Amino acid sequence: MDVLETSKFLDEELYSRQLYVLGLPAMQKLQGAKVLLSGLQGLGAEVAKNLVLMGVGSLTLHDPHPTCWSDLAAQFFLSENDLGKSRAEASQELVAKLNGDVQVCVHTDDITEDLLLDFQVVVLTASDLEEQLKVGTLCHKHGVCFLVADTRGLVGQLFCDFGENFIVQDPTEAEPLTAAIQHISQGSPGILTLREEDDTRNFRDVDLVTFSGIEGMVELNGCAPRPTRMQQDGTLEIGDTTTFSCYLRGGVVTEVKSPKTVSHKPLDAALLQPCVVAQSPQEVHRAHSLHQAFRALHTFQDLRGRPPKPWDPVDADKVVDLARALEPLRRADGKPLEEPLDEVLVRTVALSSAGGLSPMAAMLGAVAAQEVLKAVTRKFMPLDQWLYFDALDCLPEDGESLPNPEDCSPRGCRYDGQIAVFGAGFQEKLSRQHYLLVGAGAIGCELLKGFALMGLGATSSKGVTVADMDHIERSNLSRQFLFRLQDIGRPKAEVAAEAAYRLNSDVQVTPLNYPLDPTTEHIYGDDFFSRVDGVVAALDSFQARHYVATRCIHYLKPLLEAGTQGTRGSASVFIPHVTENYRGPTLATASENAPYPVCTVRYLPTKVEHTLQWARDEFEGLFCLSAKTINCYQQARTSLVDTDGPQLLTLLKVVPGVLRERPQTWQDCVVWALGQWQLCFYYGIMQLVRHFPPDKVLKDGARFWAAPNLCPQPLEFDATQDMHLLYVLAAANLYAQMHGLPGSQDKPALREMLTLLPLPDPQHLASAEPGPEKVQELHKALQVWSVGPPLQPLTFEKDDDSNFHVDFVTAAASLRAQNYGIPPANRAQCKRIVGQIIPAIATATAAVAGLVGLELYKVVGRPRTLSAFRHSYLHLAENYFSRWIPRAPAVQTFHHLKWTCWDPLKVPAGKPERTLKSLLAHLQEQYGLKVKMLLQEGALLYSVRSSPEKQAQRLSLRVTELVQQVTRQMLKPGQRVLVLELSCEGETDNTTFPPLHYKL
Repeated sequence: MDVLETSKFLDEELYSRQLYVLGLPAMQKLQGAKVLLSGLQGLGAEVAKNLVLMGVGSLTLHDPHPTCWSDLAAQFFLSENDLGKSRAEASQELVAKLNGDVQVCVHTDDITEDLLLDFQVVVLTASDLEEQLKVGTLCHKHGVCFLVADTRGLVGQLFCDFGENFIVQDPTEAEPLTAAIQHISQGSPGILTLREEDDTRNFRDVDLVTFSGIEGMVELNGCAPRPTRMQQDGTLEIGDTTTFSCYLRGGVVTEVKSPKTVSHKPLDAALLQPCVVAQSPQEVHRAHSLHQAFRALHTFQDLRGRPPKPWDPVDADKVVDLARALEPLRRADGKPLEEPLDEVLVRTVALSSAGGLSPMAAMLGAVAAQEVLKAVTRKFMPLDQWLYFDALDCLPEDGESLPNPEDCSPRGCRYDGQIAVFGAGFQEKLSRQHYLLVGAGAIGCELLKGFALMGLGATSSKGVTVADMDHIERSNLSRQFLFRLQDIGRPKAEVAAEAAYRLNSDVQVTPLNYPLDPTTEHIYGDDFFSRVDGVVAALDSFQARHYVATRCIHYLKPLLEAGTQGTRGSASVFIPHVTENYRGPTLATASENAPYPVCTVRYLPTKVEHTLQWARDEFEGLFCLSAKTINCYQQARTSLVDTDGPQLLTLLKVVPGVLRERPQTWQDCVVWALGQWQLCFYYGIMQLVRHFPPDKVLKDGARFWAAPNLCPQPLEFDATQDMHLLYVLAAANLYAQMHGLPGSQDKPALREMLTLLPLPDPQHLASAEPGPEKVQELHKALQVWSVGPPLQPLTFEKDDDSNFHVDFVTAAASLRAQNYGIPPANRAQCKRIVGQIIPAIATATAAVAGLVGLELYKVVGRPRTLSAFRHSYLHLAENYFSRWIPRAPAVQTFHHLKWTCWDPLKVPAGKPERTLKSLLAHLQEQYGLKVKMLLQEGALLYSVRSSPEKQAQRLSLRVTELVQQVTRQMLKPGQRVLVLELSCEGETDNTTFPPLHYKL
């Protein structure tokens, strides 16, 4: 097979989030891959979209069949104007526009053996069994990876054959484990002791390791992978170290991932001996019955020349008969499987199999595209070998309300594929909805695409409202399907709305460029939510998710929510009075943006995250806050003797550093940067160790530098070491930018310059609290800096790889890690952690959007019981798929009262409006609650501990008058409800009363 000659250039900005999932070697393999995709209905369109967004080298489309109405329910590259045209030819232009780096071709003839030899991967969708067997046999013969993907209504099928000797180079998504070394013994075997107990547990299942940075036993540095074995005490055997030098200190042990070999059967054999991906024996049995259902559907098609008619009981019974008559499935040892056919399941599949649904295509198309990626990159374990996915739980639970053939017959409209499954009546209900979509990022774009194809709100004047305050960046384009290169810089909500209209002009999408948070409740208030039927959230922060969830609880609106990280994804559904509420990490427990203790970061780091936080703080102090501070000083011309606190003096003194005059040349900037290097990694460490020597003992007899504290060692500057050079290069360029001077990227010239420059002596800068003399010296230096334009504060920008921002943080963190013997992070890891980048890939994004769409069908339909709904979790790299019934809302009690999170206490304001005294009396009479304290957004309205005079004065006020008097704020325009909090007599520490909704 041919492989495209890969370009040396990879657009790292475009694929930045995907690179954190795949890594550079896998991305380069993907760039050189050639894929043939046959079948361009909804499922094929999803596969094509994902592959092109991810940057496959070449994609050849094959589907000579004419476009028909039923295609449009899931095929977003086609429109009414394409009816009767070849699906592949009609789709080519829009597929190609997704990514200009991908070659998109069309093959119009039959698929032949010679054609297959030109590809690494062949994918068949919407194909008959005869074609699958023919192409599958040829692909297996020639070592071409082969996939079959299919959806029939609410069930989907995926098959992989990567050959009998397919080697997976990198089986897991996780980065190789690393750990700091405490000690290595000389012996046979040598015993490795790790520094941290957590690392010991992590290395329990590691087979091979290598080493770096060891002092003393240097023979292990860069050694060939050595086998390990965990001992009972948590230490690791690492082979014979008898002849090695004695271990002194430091070093890092790193896991070496072992390649794994996969052996796949060809399709003809796997049809009768199916190996299915399932998480339980019950799922295996269900998958086997679905396997037979697909085989029976193929047989029906061969006999009748057509698929079963929508919800036709005669056709369905025939499919069941055909399934019964199939040759029995066999186990791996060749013996027949002794399990009954689930005929009810087969019949349900047949009844609903005529349709094509966008959410099902999104889910199966995502998994299929991920398997293509595994085939070409040899990263992550492929499916072994069949995957069956069904969402038949979307159908009504009681058989009486199932669709009928008349309601599901074709209408000659773009929703025919969906009507074939759910009926025209359901389609009408779907079209009358008004939904709020919060977030128009990667998941939001996929959701909005799905809504357009489904016809959500198609006849409603409101349709879908999409809220997002962000603007489009280049890094969005490899995942966010609705955006193109020309859209960079424009508001996401507006571009997404325009793109959705192009997909389906029936759907009205209203963009709002405002976030959904406490500052915009005048926009997303009572009037707004009174017109909304439900909310779908695609947000990347727990804080934002929690806020949206509280709004949905307040307004009793269903919430559908999804998120991804790498190839992991989840989708959840929260229904008033039916399910639990959103229970993601709270603000107190979520790790996002949580700072580390200042003392730990500055003096006692123990892990790479601490060094990165220190480096990020260094950037902020050296190149942003210091510039702002000195600009203010220049304007005010105040005396430093009057300056507030040592922190401000520290910010000011780093600007001159070791210089005595404002820099005029590149060399001046290099001298300053070299001085900073000496200060941070030599003198600063020497000063710390002088105050706290390695043998320092505390009053209680404990050693100060005992674990987990790490005693640092100063570094000696060496221009031949890349990280030393990178720090000076980055710091000098940033210092030059701050002063409006030209920089340099010439590393050889810089290295030569550094060999000629004497090492600056920045000891005077290491003093934490400078005395009067030092203050006067600094004052004189800053007077020199006052001559010239203001300094330019630098704002940290992670996505521009040419600005030296990430380079500085990477070098500073790495050198800091060397000081303390901590395993350093590489540049990509630094950028991800410091930039708070969430690894992302188009496949996981599309999959969770499909899962949300399936739950939306249930929410829009008739009221359902808890058992109908599903939370979902998937991990595409690990072939893990799980769906489960949510928990019911927790019931709380107080005396005779019972409530859940969905049950506020409701009290009408009345006309004329009731007083506080009347409200308290109503609560006691109606609910038996004797109120001790009443609050509104934290403001105390009433307390039994208040003075009698204060109580009397407030009890006579109308409730709204009291709120406005205490909070000193007017009611919001259109506000219909005041939310009050209660504390009542008899409550315990575990009692949380429901909010009181005072209805205006």
